[in-house]
Amino acid sequence: MTAEATASHHRRTPLAAALFAALQAGTALANGGPLLPRFTDETASSGIVSTYRGDWEYMVGGGAGSFDCDADGFSDLVLAGGEDKAKFYLNRSTQGGALEFEEKPSGLELDKVIGAYPLDIDGDGHQDVVLLRSGENVVMRGLGECRFERANEAWGFDGGDAWSTAFSATWEKGNGWPTLAIGNYIDRFEDFEPWGSCTDNWLHRPASTTDRRFAPPLPLTPSYCPLSILFTDWNRSGTPSLRVSNDREYYKGGQEQMWHVAPGEAPRLYTQEEGWKYLRIWGMGIASHDLDFDGYPEYFLTSMADNKLQKLGEIPADGTPKPSYADVAFAKGATAHRPYTGGEIRPSTAWHTEFEDVNNDGRTDLFVAKGNVAEMPDFAEKDPNNLLVQGEDGKFIEMGDKAGIASMAKGRGGALVDFNLDGKIDLLVVNQGSPVEIWRNATESAGHFLQIALRQDGPNRDAVGAWIEVKTGDVIQRREVTIGGGHAGGKTGWNHFGLGGLAETEIRVLWPHGEAGEWQTVATDGFYLVEPGKAPSAWKPGEGL
Repeated sequence: MTAEATASHHRRTPLAAALFAALQAGTALANGGPLLPRFTDETASSGIVSTYRGDWEYMVGGGAGSFDCDADGFSDLVLAGGEDKAKFYLNRSTQGGALEFEEKPSGLELDKVIGAYPLDIDGDGHQDVVLLRSGENVVMRGLGECRFERANEAWGFDGGDAWSTAFSATWEKGNGWPTLAIGNYIDRFEDFEPWGSCTDNWLHRPASTTDRRFAPPLPLTPSYCPLSILFTDWNRSGTPSLRVSNDREYYKGGQEQMWHVAPGEAPRLYTQEEGWKYLRIWGMGIASHDLDFDGYPEYFLTSMADNKLQKLGEIPADGTPKPSYADVAFAKGATAHRPYTGGEIRPSTAWHTEFEDVNNDGRTDLFVAKGNVAEMPDFAEKDPNNLLVQGEDGKFIEMGDKAGIASMAKGRGGALVDFNLDGKIDLLVVNQGSPVEIWRNATESAGHFLQIALRQDGPNRDAVGAWIEVKTGDVIQRREVTIGGGHAGGKTGWNHFGLGGLAETEIRVLWPHGEAGEWQTVATDGFYLVEPGKAPSAWKPGEGL
């Protein structure tokens, strides 16, 4: 992003000031704090009966993949089962109603599944699913109507025979086929002495710029046992890099990593000479969001008692920062390092994480799934999930217990999705050794919202790598469209924005590797399909997508 473009993001107008006043008036509490979100546990009535179970190889993982596979606009689910088979659930919810799902045969019901990430690989309009497994990874081609078939052979995908725990995807400039990155954990055949046995991560690039097949996987060496990876345009250059969050429990001489992945070039690590700072954590999950409205994403990294919220250092006038990050978790109230309820004083273990605005006040909030690895005595046994709600000052306030989501189960993966399309973000958590839990967002007096889906012709139909911008008072909310991160699961579909008291707003899309769309006015509390060069198209449930 050029310096001129960055500057244009921050121009303030009288209209913007008025809109910001409306935003604040619509959501402020009497005590000046953020609106308390409320969640209702609907696990028992949801129709979801699934448990991620197993020893050793299934202490990590337990992902949830959320995507719409029957074109009705409602997000469906695939849930990792570990030693049991994965399960697929069709979303039967009605708009604004209870959360209801039906287990259906889909072809995704494989065993040894650790994680699941949806994306449209072949650009046919049907979501495909990458299943991460202990053993061979499998790419499942979507056939429509929530049916899937194995595509490893047809697409030249080498699934390997590793312990795969992390995934991300991007479309490199000039390619008609995606690049997939897979993070592999320790050598699963070294049960008794696994330390130092991290196996190579893989980069699956297209066979050529025009081939609709993958080349043999390229090892990303050195590899340090990642549990989350994410392609992200951290410096707004238009070329995403690959962030890798590694588990220090098992590597020797490792650290957090970020790879240059430039089109047509061999991947290479960012170095300390370039500004990359040495950091070692028990890396479990990655979430990204532009929290301070400066145009550049912050990154939340989950760990064991050592969660990080990373912010870029100095951003020069030319808009080309170095990859040098400072930890602002303590200053922002986002350390989440020990349980906040239940009486435990031992440190926490954090896994899946996502940024979403759960009370629609225009400030994104942060969810963290928590749970002991197994029976690690130095860490909390009763370790509730976190719901960190952002206040007007940019600091986070823990509201998990008051909001009703402070489960003491051993959380792993999760999904923050508006499952019933009422404009409020619901929550699902996959637990290790106990049933999946799901909560409906029942927040009263939540602010207005906007949900946006992107579509473009040709490859990368869902515009992965785009940035969606939404004016919210005198700031601009930005969301990078990514595939990856979290812990062992991801989502596609609607991009949600909370808007406080605003009745209308302006939106635009910065398309991947392409032009910036025009600012266009839309009414809030609606769903919009946005395509390049066209006005946003309003959508309502029942119309099909």
